[in-house]
Amino acid sequence: MRFLHIADVHLGASPDSGMPWDKQRESELWNSFNRIIDVCNEEKVDLLLIAGDLFHRQPLLRELKEVNYCFGKLETASVVLMAGNHDFLAARSYYRDFEWNDRVHMFMNESIEAFELPQLKTVVYGLSYTRRNLPEPFYDNVRPEHPDKINILLAHGGDEKNIPINRRKLLEAGFDYIALGHIHKPEIISDRMAYSGSLEPVDKTEQGSRGYIIGDIELAKESLVTSVPAYTRKQGKTTINIRFVPFSSREYRVVELNVDTDTTNGSLIDMAKEAIKVGGDQHIYSFVIKGKRDEQISFNAESIKKLGNVYEVMDESLPDFDFDALCRDNLDNLIGMFIQRIGQKTDDDEIAKKALYYGIEALLEARK
Repeated sequence: MRFLHIADVHLGASPDSGMPWDKQRESELWNSFNRIIDVCNEEKVDLLLIAGDLFHRQPLLRELKEVNYCFGKLETASVVLMAGNHDFLAARSYYRDFEWNDRVHMFMNESIEAFELPQLKTVVYGLSYTRRNLPEPFYDNVRPEHPDKINILLAHGGDEKNIPINRRKLLEAGFDYIALGHIHKPEIISDRMAYSGSLEPVDKTEQGSRGYIIGDIELAKESLVTSVPAYTRKQGKTTINIRFVPFSSREYRVVELNVDTDTTNGSLIDMAKEAIKVGGDQHIYSFVIKGKRDEQISFNAESIKKLGNVYEVMDESLPDFDFDALCRDNLDNLIGMFIQRIGQKTDDDEIAKKALYYGIEALLEARK
């Protein structure tokens, strides 16, 4: 049985609101979801698992119709999905009365349920959020109940406000696979449990690859266990192989621009251009300027922002002051006193070192 596991698609979100590319980013979330349907057909996937937050907020009726149309294009895959903390089943949620096509199964309660898929010899367990936050550890005591079938848990959570997850307990529960959502960073915890991560990154903190998990589970012919509880597995009941597939249209990337006293605004802009050329102009960049610059120069961050998809430019460079000379020339004023007082603490105190640089820069500027 081949499955594809996604989560945290966040349809309807507006990543990078106010940036020149924000409307394009909204469309990319939908485009990626549509492309996942194509992948399911190309890979002849049997089961599409959606581990919560398909939508960024309560879905509109027209949006559910769009998603249902997409599901209707699936050639081989059944779908099992749950509502997460963002698209939870509110009292008036359109989820509640929506009629999905026959291949779609959605959990509609806050307690653990199970969908049996006889054609796949598979049972999928899960629940849906009916509140914004679920602080209870709902998954701690859930166990598979069909030792003669493939047992999968669809789960969304992993922090104090949203179903805390005890990874050890879950791994020992006996599921053949645990498809996790809520944490946007992909993580293969074991060959039987993984966070797929978000399908597309939705803010600048989500750096690195985003995508989906694809896997194959094979059920052994003799898998019944009669002398132990029903959820216990015979060794070798199933074999599983999973892998993460990078898929997102673009990534958020942080790039350091290392400067020295010879660096000019022109050369800094060329450094940023080269970084974008090498990394790919489809990505969204945050640049961090590091190093010691000529004390007379001030870098123009706005010029770098105009180069493309540049989210922010952070100038952490420091002026290359000659503190000994400055102190000698300013023994009788505030500048000299400041260097003597703060300079004594800079050997092993990074905060004091930055205070010295920024303080002297401000004092010199005020003197002009």
